[in-house]
Amino acid sequence: MRHLGNEAHASALPTTVRRVVAALGVVLALAYAAHALAAAEDQALAKASQNPVASLISVPFENNFNGEWGPNNSNQNVLNVKPVIPVQIGDKLNLINRAIVPFVSQPGIPGGPNRKAGLGDTTYQAFFSSQNPGKWILGAGPQIQIPTHTSEELGNENWGAGPAFVALTMPGRWVTGALVAHMWDIAGSSNDGSEADISNTVIQPFVNYNFPGGWYLTTAPVVTANWEADNDDKWTVPLGGGMGRVFRIGKQPVNMKMAYYYNAAKPRFGAQWDLQLSLTLLFPK
Repeated sequence: MRHLGNEAHASALPTTVRRVVAALGVVLALAYAAHALAAAEDQALAKASQNPVASLISVPFENNFNGEWGPNNSNQNVLNVKPVIPVQIGDKLNLINRAIVPFVSQPGIPGGPNRKAGLGDTTYQAFFSSQNPGKWILGAGPQIQIPTHTSEELGNENWGAGPAFVALTMPGRWVTGALVAHMWDIAGSSNDGSEADISNTVIQPFVNYNFPGGWYLTTAPVVTANWEADNDDKWTVPLGGGMGRVFRIGKQPVNMKMAYYYNAAKPRFGAQWDLQLSLTLLFPK
């Protein structure tokens, strides 16, 4: 009887093993499917985060470490907080509300004040964009510069305003396009020839290539022209790029990016290079 019991136990063992292996296979398959789904979602989020007029709430923290800046070739640091809040208008339009709030730390100038740190001037942009775009996604609207600086070295005394436009397309793994904006002063000196006059153009082409798993390569140089400056000091033209990834910290999707730009053209006291590190909190609907 004892011998028969051992045989029964031995014959039952392979069945148990098969069931355990099958259960593990199901668990691994589900885990792989969940991972693949999360990777696909992260790749879609990466593309959405690269679209300036996406219907996606985001809060970017973009730190720019500007090297060889100013008359002493010192370092300047600008942390831009750039919340983006889209609002639906009826059944056809989105209003993309975007603010750029800079926190600046920069060295003093010879014979002038020491290093200054504080809030710079805030820019608000409003882009109207279609809820159902075609191959090309377009957005346009006004922008306003608000003199929120906490020190006169960190901003301009005038208010500013002007138009802003963006156009992009997103074929396959690519997100390419450009943002163009211009700002004039609308108060204070009123173009009286003083240093406070504002006439600035910003041109930001961007090219992103997205890989599986939320990884991407990017270049998005911010080309600027200050039309009130002397000819040699008008243009800033960066060249460079970087890489980033969308992933999750717990349940929170985030976009982290690092990029380096060298200024091929710059004002006399402008930065020679910029190391950009950014962390963006994403809040998909």
